[in-house]
Amino acid sequence: MHMYDIGVRKQALALIATGRSLNSVSKETGISRAAIRAWQVRIEPLPRAAPCPRCRTQPTEPVDTAAYAYLLGLYLGDGCISAHPRGGHHLRIACADAWPGLIDACRTAITSVRPEDKVYILQKQGCVMVTSYGRHWTCLFPQHGPGRKHRRTIALEDWQQRIVDTRPWELVRGLVHSDGCRVTNWTTRVVGGERKRYEYPRYFFTNTSTDIVQLYTDTLDGLGVAWRTLRQSRAAVTVSVARRESVALMDAHIGPKY
Repeated sequence: MHMYDIGVRKQALALIATGRSLNSVSKETGISRAAIRAWQVRIEPLPRAAPCPRCRTQPTEPVDTAAYAYLLGLYLGDGCISAHPRGGHHLRIACADAWPGLIDACRTAITSVRPEDKVYILQKQGCVMVTSYGRHWTCLFPQHGPGRKHRRTIALEDWQQRIVDTRPWELVRGLVHSDGCRVTNWTTRVVGGERKRYEYPRYFFTNTSTDIVQLYTDTLDGLGVAWRTLRQSRAAVTVSVARRESVALMDAHIGPKY
């Protein structure tokens, strides 16, 4: 494919401006009629998409590592990648309608990681699918594979782990925003013969994949956040953060969804 500079484009259009036909200018210059016709609409070359950082001869990390770590958390929680019939893949992140701030944050993260790939919203019942089509989502999220995440191994590659090590709170925020929540619990105590109600906040994270749960708790350990798992009969594992100091840490970096 030829890439013509702006000077060549202007010369071809100048010939057209004299009244000559597309066919004659094309024969004289060797430039296709389709190209000349397109230049009549837009003479500036379209910007080239930035190469995928993982597809370069020497692979690099995404430029915005904070956005990537957050998007990784969202993908591992409520995301999926599906192949397109004509090549490429769709990245889809499910976000509840109740959290418009989360929807905006998800769109921003996708745009920050891949500015070249458009982002759009698909409305479903009670939720939206924040969706982006591109040819490099499987490069950026190599955890993609057939079947559900909890039925296959989920392990970070070395370059992903380096990002998580430097951006741990962003990963935790993405995981909590996808499969977690901040709630206010309450209990009663008898003080001075009078029963009083006490409220206290706590964080929950629930996922069926033991690998993803392990990634979450390992990251919490590195951040000094105390946690415990709840006893429950279902297959999913719920991780609770309830100690006051740890909740304060989570509040400083995560906070409730909105």
